[in-house]
Amino acid sequence: MNREAGGPAPVAVDTMGGDHAPGVVVAGAVAAVREHGVRLVLVGQAPRIRRELDRHGVVGEIPIVHADEALDMGEGALASWRKPRSSVAIACHLIKQGQASALVSAGSTAGIVATSRLRLKGQQGVLRPAIAVELPTLPRPTVLLDAGATADVKPETLLQFAALGTAYARIRLGLARPRVGLLTIGAEPGKGDKVTRRAHELLASGHHEIEFAGNVEGHDLLTGAVDVIVTDGFTGNVALKTMEGTVRMAFAELRSAMTASRTARVGALLQRRRLTELRDRLDSDTYGGGVLLGLNGTVVIAHGSARARAITSACVLAHALAAGRIVDRIREQVALTRTSRFGRRPHPEPEPEPEPLPEEPPEPDPS
Repeated sequence: MNREAGGPAPVAVDTMGGDHAPGVVVAGAVAAVREHGVRLVLVGQAPRIRRELDRHGVVGEIPIVHADEALDMGEGALASWRKPRSSVAIACHLIKQGQASALVSAGSTAGIVATSRLRLKGQQGVLRPAIAVELPTLPRPTVLLDAGATADVKPETLLQFAALGTAYARIRLGLARPRVGLLTIGAEPGKGDKVTRRAHELLASGHHEIEFAGNVEGHDLLTGAVDVIVTDGFTGNVALKTMEGTVRMAFAELRSAMTASRTARVGALLQRRRLTELRDRLDSDTYGGGVLLGLNGTVVIAHGSARARAITSACVLAHALAAGRIVDRIREQVALTRTSRFGRRPHPEPEPEPEPLPEEPPEPDPS
């Protein structure tokens, strides 16, 4: 697992996370290696991983690191303490040791967030981490955060979320100055609760290199009006799941309408290419999942029901973010938001003492 010159270390894949692990996860990982050339290390129960690799004829081609335990899909935040040798914890340890550049998991979101925060720690100056997801807008995706990592926020937290989203959009979308919107109940600056109104004041101050475009409302989520939409984790998670449910319902109705008669079927056939493009754009598997930002490491969280295609997309996304030095970019962007109430930057805070690490994971098994 030595790093290649000029490239990031391999992406660690939690093969035990998800409703269909390890089969679907390994299948998606193999596709990421074969089709996209992404370097991976598979973390989990080695015998089961080898059996899955054997089905694809790639035994010995992708390194394996054994993990005794796995986070169950129903486990919450306490799993980070109950299972210190879980596949997620071991993958985080690989990142801290420089043997992996990022983590991909389709396991329990609460368990992944808690374990990642415990093992990787938050970046200096970051108040709370946030999950960033990409919404299928045109002409390019819109970044929404937080999608579920931090429910209770302060105005300063939302300001930092804007910094996290700006750094992410610069790497992922290739934008020099992404436009940021604050999700609330009205476009006017005075709309919203105390937290959002104060957050609006901080974002509009212009002392942080964030291109603030003002407030946005729920109907703006899929219009592409801004490049980054900032909100708290509770609101963002509800908004995201509402959109996902709406898209599924709309496609079910569309499918029913297109097969209702012979004329409808002929019309659907004539529009097949356009409909396929629309389906692919709205399919969450295309985006790979959410990215937990603000930690000393890159963590991509796929859907628990993710198919192989989604795991492949998540691996490609994790590799791209690691190659783009997302952690360093966030550190630089957050530093611009850390000003005192009088406009002066505080002295750097001392680094927290690291927690005792679990025992050194075994060397990767090339077979």
